[in-house]
Amino acid sequence: MKNEIAVKEESGFLVAANETLDMGEEMQGLNLTFDRIKVPAGGGIAYEVPSDNPDEPDSKKEIKAVILHHHAVQTYYASEYSGASEPPDCSSYDGKHGVAREDGVVTPCATCPKNQFGAGYKAKECKAKRRLFLLLEGNALPVILNVPTSSLKEFGKFITRIVGKRKKSFQFVTKFTLKKDQNAGGIVYSKVVASIDRELTDEELAGILPMVEQVKVMATKVTNTED
Repeated sequence: MKNEIAVKEESGFLVAANETLDMGEEMQGLNLTFDRIKVPAGGGIAYEVPSDNPDEPDSKKEIKAVILHHHAVQTYYASEYSGASEPPDCSSYDGKHGVAREDGVVTPCATCPKNQFGAGYKAKECKAKRRLFLLLEGNALPVILNVPTSSLKEFGKFITRIVGKRKKSFQFVTKFTLKKDQNAGGIVYSKVVASIDRELTDEELAGILPMVEQVKVMATKVTNTED
């Protein structure tokens, strides 16, 4: 299947056009991947955003983007995560069925022992996240932001507000910031905060819709990693 994303540069975000961005030839023989926006550790309030130089990412306190698609992910590492971009020992694309890396065995996430709280509400060994495919202004391809476990409740409230308007998240430009917070154990962390910046114009939305469908297909082929 040829991977195509329809794009046209206008004021604001990219909108539909007669031209297409054909990734087929460029991506032949390569694993499908996207740049990733990283959430800092220790309560930092600036995102690490990919730049033209991979060794020098940009630092931004605020990001504005369209959420083209988002879905649950689960990742489990048998040993302590080293920080490298390595696939987990077991992962789930939908938060419902985990697939073991070694033998491909499928396990229901709901009943998996690794996805249960321990004694005294000890954290689950399998980490739940929300993967967001974001279209930044001026970009032709999405970037990925993995909303960490500690921010899922906050992000859920944001999506609930959108659903309450009888809308979808891709109909808005969303503003992402970070807030320094602390959990019950006294650990300081960075909480992802999402809010509506503005609603897309009819012209912008017309261009976004084909991209939404294309990214949904691409999303199933993206490898799970911790970052």
